[in-house]
Formats: sequence, C-alpha cells, structure tokens
Amino acid sequence: QVHLVESGGGLVQAGGSLRLSCAVSGRTLSRYHMGWFRQAPGKEREFVASITWSGGNTDYADSVKGRFTISRDGAKNTVYLQMNSLKPEDTAVYYCAVKIGQSYAYWGQGTQVTVSS
Repeated sequence: QVHLVESGGGLVQAGGSLRLSCAVSGRTLSRYHMGWFRQAPGKEREFVASITWSGGNTDYADSVKGRFTISRDGAKNTVYLQMNSLKPEDTAVYYCAVKIGQSYAYWGQGTQVTVSS
C-alpha cells in the first residue's frame, strides 16, 4: 500500500504565502507522477498542479500559474506546494495524490488552507 500525509496548511492573509508538504511511504512503482488537488465547500475537487517524480515535467491549473510552485525531494519521498500571493478563492482543503498508470490511485487525508481578505 501507499500512504500519503499532507501538512503545512493554516490561516493566512490575502497576499501571503504558505508551503504544503506531502510525505509518501509504502510501496512505490518505478514511474509515477504526484499531484495536488483542492476542494472548497460546495465545489468539486479540482486539479492544482502535478510533477513527475524526477521533476522533469510540471503542470499547473491556469488559476494558480505564476503563483504556485510544485517541487519534490526524492531522497525524502516528499512533494511540496509553495503557494505565494494567496487569494481568498484559494481557500480549500488541499490533497496530494499518486498517479498510477492513467489515474490518481492513492490520496492523502488533506490539509486545510484558509485565506482571509
């Protein structure tokens, strides 16, 4: 099994910054991607960012491009999401996930991010 634990969420003012971490443990495959998603109350879960484990390719939702940066530390089996210039609409529970083949098969429990105006 694969286990993911997010941390680093909290309450910040608009324009502030926050860094999320996701620690991965358990069985792993030789090739997989990591992703960050978020879900606000009453809304569907949406894609935020993704990265190959080697760090060779990254992808971002248009809403966060230029403000958020996804990165990883392979030696620590950890993926990060640096969030700058935060806006109230960024308020959500943030989840990390592991993509196996064509789908995200493993998910963390989530960490709350709240941005006040």
